[in-house]
Amino acid sequence: MALIGMRDVSIRFGGPTILEGVHFFLEPGERVCLVGRNGMGKTTLMKLLAGELQPDSGEVVRQRGLRVARLEQEVPEGLSGTVLEVVTSGLGAVRGGLTAYHQASLRVESGEASALQSLAEAHEALDRLDGWGDQQRVSEILSQMSLPADRPFADLSGGLKRRVLLARALVTAPDLLLLDEPTNHLDLEAIQWLETFLKPETGGRGYGGTLFFVSHDRLFLDRLATRILELDRGRLTDWPGDYAAYRRRKETALEVETAQQALFDKRLALEESWIRQGIQARRTRNEGRVRALERLRRERRARREQTGTVRLQLATGDLSGKVVVEARQVTYCHDGVPLIRDFSTLIQRGDKVGVIGANGVGKTTLLRLLLGELTPDQGTIRLGTRLEVAYFDQLRAQLDEGKTVIESVGGGRQEIVFNGKTRHIISYLQDFLFTPDRARSPVGILSGGERNRLLLAALFLKPSNVLVMDEPTNDLDVETLELLEALLVDYAGTVLLVSHDRTFLNHVATCTLVFEAEGRVGEYVGGYDDWLAVAPQAVKKGPDVVAVAVLSKGEGRVRERKKRLSFKEQQELTALPGQIGAMEEEQETLHRTVADPAFYRRGADEIVATTTRLEQLERSLALAYERWQQLEELAGER
Repeated sequence: MALIGMRDVSIRFGGPTILEGVHFFLEPGERVCLVGRNGMGKTTLMKLLAGELQPDSGEVVRQRGLRVARLEQEVPEGLSGTVLEVVTSGLGAVRGGLTAYHQASLRVESGEASALQSLAEAHEALDRLDGWGDQQRVSEILSQMSLPADRPFADLSGGLKRRVLLARALVTAPDLLLLDEPTNHLDLEAIQWLETFLKPETGGRGYGGTLFFVSHDRLFLDRLATRILELDRGRLTDWPGDYAAYRRRKETALEVETAQQALFDKRLALEESWIRQGIQARRTRNEGRVRALERLRRERRARREQTGTVRLQLATGDLSGKVVVEARQVTYCHDGVPLIRDFSTLIQRGDKVGVIGANGVGKTTLLRLLLGELTPDQGTIRLGTRLEVAYFDQLRAQLDEGKTVIESVGGGRQEIVFNGKTRHIISYLQDFLFTPDRARSPVGILSGGERNRLLLAALFLKPSNVLVMDEPTNDLDVETLELLEALLVDYAGTVLLVSHDRTFLNHVATCTLVFEAEGRVGEYVGGYDDWLAVAPQAVKKGPDVVAVAVLSKGEGRVRERKKRLSFKEQQELTALPGQIGAMEEEQETLHRTVADPAFYRRGADEIVATTTRLEQLERSLALAYERWQQLEELAGER
């Protein structure tokens, strides 16, 4: 029997319908992922499931007594108290007993004599409330998620706040857990723990209830989802199977939809032409055909076109010097504790450098050191020449919520200069899917995905040859992520990239800096998977011993980085056999044409064009085979 579902649910907020005739049900134990572009209404659908919104029509059907918990996409304002108080805030009367028990336990540990009486009273209160199961669950989750129970919630970083809110959702032991972008601001260790916790059959104890989640983390999604629901233009489509199967079927469905719409538009155009043929046609026209035309017109007006694709382009700056940053034996301390110890690296023009580490370990500090914004306590940092730096801020501190989108990007100008050409600011913002009305809206009402697109719009307007991106992938939909990946791969400058998106790192990074024990930062060839393949070996050998794939830490030495296939090169390698086959087929056809004696009785222009094309094909095939061999060799070296 289904836990929860929707029957013909529709809802709108003044504009186009957000959800239209949505119908689906969730079965116990399912792990269902809801996908769709930013702004399609995914959060709205989750709020309907949680009972926080009511539909305009249709109904949300729930089992009686169903316990539902939801992790919101953004941290709510106004939350106060300690981490423990926030985590237990959803446990009702038990909350006070748990807080009292925890505080009394700490006082006993500190040796306070009067604390024993308080502990006994808190013990009795938990007995009376039957709260020991809750107490054990709270303790386990706080421990598993490495949360400081006594720290004020307001003092935490954005990533830690998200973990606290996730813990608050988990401790209620819900039958249905709703997670809206659960991996945002989590570090890799926390993401891996969450995957194991939400999929307990992978080992250990975890959440065994029903999971409904929104995520743009492709690896997280692929490992967890047993079914995909897609929200597109108000309609919900059910795709059984995992994410890879969904992508294949979705591509086919879009091709079919495009073909069907083309046929429909052709038929409508013919009928419109017929109705305008003049007085003679109107005298003899079939009234049934006229009514059919009216139905076609209504259907065409009701059609909701697929949202356009983000068009990402970077304003290119002048080339930097070959050496971008050279660090030698750098140590940097905070309050006397080394965040970074004895770190050396050489970053050259064109490098794509990923940075991996736990939240709060010092990744942003490392970026600021490499950019010359901080001075090391020991060692030296030498910056290259002609550096033009553009910085993407994970906390979105560059955005003023009181300004409009246009003001945030154009600074009050109606026209901007992009790569030497003048463009109207509205036209430029439409490349990032901001309609004219949305472009005039204040930043404060934008969704998380829209804010990230706004930051990208402002960032890419600035000419640069060094691009620094601190968590750029949060809240972006999958299609925009893939476009951003391709853009960074093709970028002629240098990229410094902090990200917990493992797929993104795999596709972009040519080398990765990894925070290890005691302030050590290891440097590894490749992306996340390449580091993971050698990380156990490197850890086993100790922080000062370099594993096979770790780059040399020799002071001042220029090191050759092993070439690896980029995301674009991987796509090129996949496409080459088909392209070569098509050229060979054309070549064979032209050879048969030229071999026919009648060919030379044709016009001189056609003969010249055909023989010229044959020569071009021979050269193109030689280059294609050479390129194919190069890419195969590179792929074999990995």
